[in-house]
This record gives sequence, C-alpha cells and structure tokens, in this order.
Amino acid sequence: MKKVFFSLLILCSFPVPAWAQVSGNIGYGDGRGSSRAEQFERAKRVPLPAEFPPTATTSFVESNVMMNVRADEYVAVFGVSQSGTTLAEASEKMDNTLKTFRSELKTLGVAAEDVSVDFIAQTKTYGFELKGDILEEKLVGFDLKKNVSIRYKASDQIEKLTLSAAKSQIYDLIKVDYVVLDIARVQDQLMDEATSITKKKIARYEKLLGIKLQPPAQIYAEKFSTHYPTRMYDSYTASESEAISGGPERQKYTIRSARKSRTFFYNGLSADGFDVVINPVITEPVVQFTLYLKVKYEVEQVKPK
Repeated sequence: MKKVFFSLLILCSFPVPAWAQVSGNIGYGDGRGSSRAEQFERAKRVPLPAEFPPTATTSFVESNVMMNVRADEYVAVFGVSQSGTTLAEASEKMDNTLKTFRSELKTLGVAAEDVSVDFIAQTKTYGFELKGDILEEKLVGFDLKKNVSIRYKASDQIEKLTLSAAKSQIYDLIKVDYVVLDIARVQDQLMDEATSITKKKIARYEKLLGIKLQPPAQIYAEKFSTHYPTRMYDSYTASESEAISGGPERQKYTIRSARKSRTFFYNGLSADGFDVVINPVITEPVVQFTLYLKVKYEVEQVKPK
C-alpha cells in the first residue's frame, strides 16, 4: 500500500495563557455573556456631557456597589409543537400533549394557577410533489406552537420539570427566568452601602489632600442596573485540532471532523471595578444588582490671611 505523507500543523483554538491550570477550560471561552455586562457597567461610569468635571472649587465622590441575590422564585418556559395534515389533527395532538403534561406537573405538586399556556403560532407547512420532471410545491399540513410557563420556588425542581416534560414528549426548554420579589429592599441596601463608601472616601480625600468638602451635596448620577442569569452565560469548546496541508494527492481524501462538545456556564460579573460586593461568594446563578453613585461637593476655600 502506497504511503502518503502530509505535513501537519498543530493549531490551537486560542493561545493558552500561563495560568490555564488555574483558570480551567474557561480560557477557551469567548466571554460574550459577561463582557456585555462589563461593558455596560463601565459605560455607566463615563461622564455624560451634563456631568461637568471637577474644578478648583468642586470635587466628585463616586461609589460602585454590587449585590448578588438568590432568586425567590423561577419561571421555566417550555416550547410545545405539534403537526398534522389538518388543523384539527394538530390541535387534537396539542390538547393531548398539554393534558398529559399537566397531569405530570400535578404529581410534582405544581398548582394549576402556577401553569400558563401561551398560544404562539399556527402555520401552514408545504412539501414537494413530483409530477413528471417537475417538483410542485403543495400544502401538506399545519404546525401548531404553544409555550408552557411554570412557576416554582426550589431551584433543583427544574430537573423534575424537564423529566415530566420528556414523559409528555416535550423536549424544548426555552429559558428559565429568575425572579426577585423585593427589588426595593435590594436597592435600599445598595444605597446604604454606597452612602457608607462615600463617607469613607470623603474622610480619605480630606486627609490625603488636606481639603474640606462642604455640604450640601449634589447627586450627579444614581444608576441602578440588574443583570439576570439568562444573559450571563458564556460557552467554549475545549479542543485542539490538526490542519492538513499537502500536495495534490490530498484532494483524494474526504476529511471527516470529530464532533466537539461545547460547554455552557454561568459567568457573572466579578468584583473588578466595584468598591464593595455584597454576598461575594456564589455557588449558583444569581441576579446581580449594581449601583453607581456620583456625588458633587464644594471644596472649602482657604481665605488669605
């Protein structure tokens, strides 16, 4: 058998930094989910045209606070789709599927008022019919789509919900919404922490610069933000492949690439850029609330003797 030699070039998906052993396979990630939130947080701190820079007689004191909050409740949304040659057939299949799913949910203790069905779409489907040497498009059936939203409180209940959905031939988990019931309380706590930071910074600046900041203060910026887990997931494919290059005999071969698994993970905001993070250690996806507070003070002017 004739041997064919190709020159092989080892290619890495991304350069592996020296700290890869510590970071894990996240080094292969694109960081799209968390980077959007980080860019948004940095943009909040950029002065607007109306926010004048400090002068010889004024000074600004800024504080950035983040709070990680576990959700009080969750809403899982499943997608249900049924097809039929007639609309009545598709509708009957949909009713049977939803009836089975509701029965499964009832065995899990999910109350009827915690389940809602949303009508999404009713569309025609077309196929081709061969007539001689002509492929003619014709109506072949109908598609019916609905969403089922389920409210629950225990985070680990999602596994039981997906198993119940699978028993009902439902395999499309669209999303999970995270709900924090008392947002006002969270904002009050962020403001209290930002106020404390502002007072500490004032004392620090006065000691460092030998100045005195006088009341009354003016709030120039008060920007609350909320980052939900559904937008904070990143992904990566931790793999390295070989690229084949060579002579004309290479054209004789068909390259069949291996399937490479893609990993998705929650990648929330880090403490970078924040003065204080409340509840900094997180072991599960959380809702991240942030506050950027900017206060203007007048600097006490020393009168000439």
